[in-house]
Amino acid sequence: MTTTETPDILHQILDYSARADPYPLYAELRKTPVARQEDGSYVISTYRELTGLLHNPHLSSDVRNLSRPMPATEADTTPSFINLDPPDHDRLRRLAMRHFGPPHTPGLVDGMRPDLTAIVNGLIDDFAGKERIDIVDDFAYPFPVTVICHLLGVPREDEPRFHVWVNAIVDSLDYDPKKDPKEKLDNGVQAKEDLRQYLGGLLEQRHGRPGDDLLTRMANDDGPEGRMTDDEIVSTANLLLIAGHETTVNLITNGMLTLLRHPQVLQRLCDEPALIVRLIEELLRYEPPVHIIPWRAAYSDITVADTTIPKGSQIMLMLASGSRDPDRFDDPDRFDPDRQDNQHLGFGSGIHLCFGGPMARLETQIALNALVRRLDRPRLVADPPPYRPSPVLRGPIHLHIEQS
Repeated sequence: MTTTETPDILHQILDYSARADPYPLYAELRKTPVARQEDGSYVISTYRELTGLLHNPHLSSDVRNLSRPMPATEADTTPSFINLDPPDHDRLRRLAMRHFGPPHTPGLVDGMRPDLTAIVNGLIDDFAGKERIDIVDDFAYPFPVTVICHLLGVPREDEPRFHVWVNAIVDSLDYDPKKDPKEKLDNGVQAKEDLRQYLGGLLEQRHGRPGDDLLTRMANDDGPEGRMTDDEIVSTANLLLIAGHETTVNLITNGMLTLLRHPQVLQRLCDEPALIVRLIEELLRYEPPVHIIPWRAAYSDITVADTTIPKGSQIMLMLASGSRDPDRFDDPDRFDPDRQDNQHLGFGSGIHLCFGGPMARLETQIALNALVRRLDRPRLVADPPPYRPSPVLRGPIHLHIEQS
């Protein structure tokens, strides 16, 4: 396997015109598994090479290891653990996980099932009398943001402020050449700062006070490894707030779109609710919420597919391409909830495997089962629907459906 420059294919993928269906372009990109770009960065697109890198300790998630300057939005003074390497990453992830899942709080996620079900049914109740529904605005956005606000202990009435901040931060990841990159970056920097200040204010109120929300637990943790600093808690809360709902919005919306495009599978899910577990795994492979990890660095020289990537090089990981790689998955462009050995890259892999994956899975399972059970012969208004600008966090910005 040789390294060649494939800038035209990458530019096409990043261009908004490809957002509705980037998969044929991914197939072209996979012909060169390790593709050097004009700026000296590298694009990795095949399953074997992606999984190898995701488990390679010489691949750095800390953008400070890049040999060239990073955009300001990526150069946080106190990075969240997703942008750190061991041992700092491992320590912060362990401290956060103490309050989010096993082994210390093993029943947290599953224990939320009744509350999640009640939220979902309440949102669907509001569909009554409506012939047209926007799955994004009316359902997929308010559901996970309600959940993550509850988990963190954030007042639900402040959600509109998050919407503005999160949109600006996600927009800063957009590669749309029609937009002023400096303006996007500046808006993203300001949104991050506003969100950090807001979370910092909430955190100050939590020290020394009892409570079950994650902010309070992290603020008063006296575990064997000690507490996070306030800056570390704010960075962790920032990560959970954005990743905790933004990816789930896409997963639910992509899931409903996929089911409406596959009516036989939709009907089968109505008849077999237990199918939802395997269906979500196939959805994470077939239409994942995160398509690209754009900023990784070579901690030292790395050899991938007989190609040496120099130390400090930027590496872009095309996760969605890897999950459609025919060398790993039979008939990869077919949506098959009965697929066996479905080791997709929908939540990444390795030490940065999605922290909130169990919660996102449960939210999407409950959401899709309720939608297919309670909607009356739903049908798409437009296919393809309009998509969000970002090629990184890919999903419809609206998904209008009609029901009888």
